[in-house]
Parts: sequence; C-alpha cells; structure tokens
Amino acid sequence: MAQWTSTVGAAQLARQLQAQQPRPTGPAGRKPPAYRALADGVRLLVLEGRVPVAARLPAERELALALAVSRTTVAAAYEALRAEGFLESRRGAGSWTAVPAGNPLPARGLEPLPPESLGSMIDLGCAALPAPEPWLTRAFQGAVEELPPYAHTHGDYPAGLPVLRQMIADRYTALGIPTMPEQVMVTTGAMGAIDAICHLFAGRGERIAVESPSYANILQLMRETGARLVPVAMEEGLGGWDMNRWRQVLRDSAPRLAYVVADFHNPTGALADEQQRRELVDAARSAGTVLVVDETMTELRLDAGTAMPRRVCAFDPAGSTVLTVGSASKAFWAGMRIGWVRAAPDVIRSLVSARAYADMGTPVLEQLAINWLMRTGGWEQAVEIRRDQARVNRDELVAAVRRELPEWEFAVPRGGLTLWVRTGGLSGSRLAVAGERVGVRVPSGPRFGVDGAFEGYVRLPFTVGGPVADEAAVRLAAAVELVRSGAGAGADAPRSFVA
Repeated sequence: MAQWTSTVGAAQLARQLQAQQPRPTGPAGRKPPAYRALADGVRLLVLEGRVPVAARLPAERELALALAVSRTTVAAAYEALRAEGFLESRRGAGSWTAVPAGNPLPARGLEPLPPESLGSMIDLGCAALPAPEPWLTRAFQGAVEELPPYAHTHGDYPAGLPVLRQMIADRYTALGIPTMPEQVMVTTGAMGAIDAICHLFAGRGERIAVESPSYANILQLMRETGARLVPVAMEEGLGGWDMNRWRQVLRDSAPRLAYVVADFHNPTGALADEQQRRELVDAARSAGTVLVVDETMTELRLDAGTAMPRRVCAFDPAGSTVLTVGSASKAFWAGMRIGWVRAAPDVIRSLVSARAYADMGTPVLEQLAINWLMRTGGWEQAVEIRRDQARVNRDELVAAVRRELPEWEFAVPRGGLTLWVRTGGLSGSRLAVAGERVGVRVPSGPRFGVDGAFEGYVRLPFTVGGPVADEAAVRLAAAVELVRSGAGAGADAPRSFVA
C-alpha cells in the first residue's frame, strides 16, 4: 500500500524550486553542487509546508525534464533527501516526502503555537492579540443572562440569530448603506463565510482573482476547493490596488470571483482609497465577477488622523456584485469565531441552503455575546482597547526591527495588524526555518503569494511589544546570520536559543 496521500506535479515543483532565491555560497564563493542545491530546495519546501508531508514527488525523469537538468542530478538529490530523512521510497510506489524523527510537522497555514510552546518560542506567525478584557467576560455574562429563551428552542439558526442579523444590518445602515437583516448571514468566522462563498460560486477549476500578496489561509482554502488562482500584483509599499492590472485581469480572465482586502490589507497594511473602490466595483460588475471584500481589519485604524473611505459595498448597496465579509476575530478576539456575510437577499438564501451540508450554524452563545457588545456600546470600547494595544506594539516592533535589522525595508501602515518586510535579499523561507531554530516563529513571503512569489519577504504581526519585541528582533537577527552562513536550513544548525 502506498504511503503518500497527495501528489506534486513536475511542472508545479519546478515552478516552486525556480522561485526560490539561491542558497548563499560557501567558502570562497563556491556554489554547492547542482544535486545539493536541488535537495536543499526540496527540503526547504517541505520544512516550510509548501510541499506537504507524504506528497508523492515526480519521477526522476519527469522532474529532470521540467528543470532542464540531468536525471543523474535528480537521482542524487533524491538519494540525499532519503539519507536525511526527508524522502521515503518503495519500488512500484514511487517516492514521497517525509520529515525526520523528532522534527515537528510543518504547518501549511498560519496556525498559532500551542500554549505550552509559548515559553520558549516567540510566535510571530499568528496575527492575533489577547482578548480585550474585561469586555470578553462581560459579553459572555450578558449572553448567559439572555440565553434561557433560546434554550427552549432547537438552537439551530442556519442564517444566524435574528437579533444579531438585525444588529449587523443596522450597523451598515448607520454607515449610510441601507441593509435589511435578510441581507446578512452569520457564519463561523470569516473563514467560514469565504468557504461558503467559494463553494457556492467557484466550483472546481473556476478562476478566482486574488491580490498578490494576499492572506495565506484564504489562498490555501481556495486552492483546496480546486479553484485556479489568478494573482493581481499590488502597488509597491502602501499604494494599494493597481487598477490597470485589475481591469486587465477582470477583462481577460473573466474570473468567477475576486477576493480583496480593502482596509489595512493583510499582509501589506495598504488602505485602498475611495476612487480605487469605486473603480474596482465598476470593473467587476462589467466583467460579471463577484467581488468578495474582506472587512476583518476595517475597525483597526491605528492612527487617529487617518480618514476612512466609504465601505466597498457602498458602491453596490444592493449586494449583487459585492459580497462583504466581516468578523469579530481581528477587531475583538480570535477566540470569538463569529463572522458574517452581507449580500443580496437571494445570495444569502443560497448560502444558507448550501450551509446545511457544512457546519449547520454558528454557536448561539457566542452570537449572543457579540450582540450584547454591539447593543451596549461594549464593542466600541473593546475595539478601542484593541487599537491602543496594536498601536503600541506596532511602534515598539518597528523600532526594534529598525535597530537590529537596519537593512530590512518596510512601510509602516496606518492600521491593521501586520508589517510586510523586504528582507534585504535573503530568502524568507530560509529565514522562517532558521527562525524556528533560534526561537522565533515567522511566516515567509511565499505563503502569501501564488506559486512561490515573494521569496524575499516575511510578515511580522503587531502581536508583541516592549522587551518581547526587542527579543524577537534580536532572534530574527540571529536567524539572518544563520542564513548568511548557509546553515539556515541545514541539519547542523543549532536547535535552540538561550537569551
């Protein structure tokens, strides 16, 4: 019986390998042999999680053709990977990826570290902050008081609790975007909302246009639905959307869906201006593309002088072109898995019907907690705590990185939770692997791109401040030295870091 659970095609693997930055040269500027460079490249993809563990690799001849190298080079690379424990083979079954005993399995997304690991590892992988107390406790106390009438029902509300749907609709109406509760479906987080939208609108093989870079977990979700991702490059720095590119992609590719983050984009932090929003909605409508707008960062304006443009759905109030996704997870707390979709009533009905075959509904108690916060004004006070915390963390992290890593380049966003950093010509993937060895966890740029783009970047979230931010920057500088020495992804790199 074969031990592999998925396959990686030769062309796909070749694209990922060719997108990697070269490994630093050895002593006297000598380059490693071709087979060694190939083995290191495959190993890095496995350690980074971009090639899954237990994935069947292409046959030697197929990969040699795709890379335009000799079969001997591929055979030697595979043999080196087998010797190091990163490849297993069986006659008749092929070769598949593995990890050596004692190595942690790589995460394909940006999952947070388990609590027991936080003492030794600084986690910059997950852009989430602790709960803004006392509002979390108060919200659940209020929810428990309001629970008894619901406890006498079946508790199954596929579209969400009517009171919360009304509350969310009223909040959009207060922004000048008239909304009925029939235009709102409550979901299990923003991921649940986008998963439902993808399954309804984008079947296997359908095109979805995405910003490049974009949020890594959403890209992975879309890949797993079988979608064909069409990347649309962002402007440099905090420039936001490149509208010429968007118009061209929408016109030429006619994607079924387009996914964007207009407010404090994850990972770049860019804020799309009002004209860009209007033009993108017009272009999507002309192309027949459904525009999915992720508003999870909308509340996180960190600089008081920043003027917020109108919401994207203001340019399509009926919700026929723009599907808006919101969430409590970034603005309030990641443990509060409440999201929502705002769209046309017929779209909401279709989403609700399709949901019966997925998660059925969202927990009642958490919905009551969010409704309590929004009704009492606790939401605004909790979000203000979140903004203050993120603002302090941002400023302290920026100062620490500039001090310890002056060659790294970035623009400081006016909101959101993330810093998009160019790493001075070093491989973000190798930095991520080296970071694990010196006690700091950081996601590399390729996780936020399509087919290996953004190798020279990492994402740093505003989740630590003060001495922890200082120590994180020190450890990142240590990871840089490991990569420069050529040991960043090597078996002989140090396994731990003591401050």
